[in-house]
Amino acid sequence: MKVRSTRDSSLQMELSDAIVEGLASDGGLFLPTNWGSGLESITATSFQDYCLQALSPFFKGDELENDLSGIIDRALNFPVSLNFYEQNHALLELYHGPTCAFKDFGARFLAEVLSKKSGTGKLTILVATSGDTGGAVASAFHNKPGINVAILFPKGKVSPLQEKQLTCWGDNVMSFRVEGSFDDCQKMVKDAFSDKSLRQKFNLTSANSINIGRLLPQMAYHGYSSQLFFEKTGSKPNLVIPTGNLGNGFGALWAKKMGAPIDKVLLATNENRSVTNFFETGEFKALSSVETLANAMDVGAPSNMERLNDLYKDLNELKKDSLSQSVSDSEILEEIKEAYQKYGTPICPHTAVGMRAAKKLLNDEPYIISATAHASKFKEIVEPAIGSKIMLPPKLSGLLEKESFYFDIDASLEALFKKF
Repeated sequence: MKVRSTRDSSLQMELSDAIVEGLASDGGLFLPTNWGSGLESITATSFQDYCLQALSPFFKGDELENDLSGIIDRALNFPVSLNFYEQNHALLELYHGPTCAFKDFGARFLAEVLSKKSGTGKLTILVATSGDTGGAVASAFHNKPGINVAILFPKGKVSPLQEKQLTCWGDNVMSFRVEGSFDDCQKMVKDAFSDKSLRQKFNLTSANSINIGRLLPQMAYHGYSSQLFFEKTGSKPNLVIPTGNLGNGFGALWAKKMGAPIDKVLLATNENRSVTNFFETGEFKALSSVETLANAMDVGAPSNMERLNDLYKDLNELKKDSLSQSVSDSEILEEIKEAYQKYGTPICPHTAVGMRAAKKLLNDEPYIISATAHASKFKEIVEPAIGSKIMLPPKLSGLLEKESFYFDIDASLEALFKKF
């Protein structure tokens, strides 16, 4: 199956080639020429088995078709846990990977694909992060032969532990602390890809969710979890997705389009309301990002709106499949406290956004909330709210002993590429 650009449907290529490219040559994002179907008929004994069946149609005829099983087994060798905390409500625990965040799924899948494809010359992964993406990418690509990594993150706008995860690697991973917001970092990445000479000189590709390779395993875990929920309850769940750059939310809508037993997708935002405003007004307007407690969602101009507008040509059509709700910082803190008091479960601020949005819009309807990160990654916020200490998982505590390596730069391509 080939993929195409959102801006020119005649611009097509094989999927694994598109994953290497990251962004289409016309500046568009890649989408499949055929969305696929049949998720409702998959019978699988594990997430890895489900993922292979869900992704195989998109790699049919691709040079990596026969490698897909091994790629999945190596990349996604950690649990996907659906935890029912009430009869009709569940948390999809997506934080059991190496960096304790859902970004491990996409980052590790990309790393395995690109490692198979890097034989034609050294690749440079250029990635902007509002928190967890960069850490997952650094972990996934560290010491991968034939691949260099450059991570851009906004100064003072990630948690201390997140910053450590972004900067403790060295070797083939370079980290850049940018004087600006996540949107500034993301604009630098897009501008670099739009510069043909830079793109060719450094053989650039992306590990942000503009890369279609990031979305494939996300589509799969949304399909898998909704099937588990349906088998247990007999009800199609709504999926509640804490939403920043819209990649995870788009993956959920992709799974629904492929036939997974999903009712609606609730795109839960923090005080960065560009997506929620779009649902309310019918007009999308990029906004300057606002700093919130759920920092990984502090995105004012989500890249995947371009994919969303391609999939749904009309807002009324989109509203049949999805809805959106914004959550304030005060509500985040209230939800963290209430979840701990009621269920004894510490949740991260992003998961709290999803939990409060579900209460506001879905009431007692069946739903799955994507629990996107381990609460200990945000202990500075969570511990005062719950009045208790949270133990760091060993995979995180070990990072604190490592030395940090990073460059401080202005939000400009000139400043970035001076360091290369």
